[in-house]
Amino acid sequence: MKRYPSGYGLAPPGRPRRDPLDCYDGCFTRGFVTAACISAFQDVAPPASRPALGRIVRHGLQGGTALVAGTRAANAVRRGDYLSALAATAAGAAGVMIIEQLLHPSQGRQDKEKSHG
Repeated sequence: MKRYPSGYGLAPPGRPRRDPLDCYDGCFTRGFVTAACISAFQDVAPPASRPALGRIVRHGLQGGTALVAGTRAANAVRRGDYLSALAATAAGAAGVMIIEQLLHPSQGRQDKEKSHG
């Protein structure tokens, strides 16, 4: 019977051994889809306008970024590597802030879009 690396126990029959870094595979995509689904209908009517779709994409990107950072930080804390956990947290927060600055519509753009459409 296959064994997982330290702390992972026995592998179930017929399943491959899990690599400790497998948790990063698709992590961003999971966060993106999760956050976008939540954002799609939260406090608004169904998204039909361009600004609503932009908000969903922005929240999805931020959710993916935050999930990757949180996963890396949690794994670093589990290993006792607190400096890496802090770096992952700071990088995630910076990534979310950068996405917000790049993709959040300014008030001027919102007013212009309302007057045209």
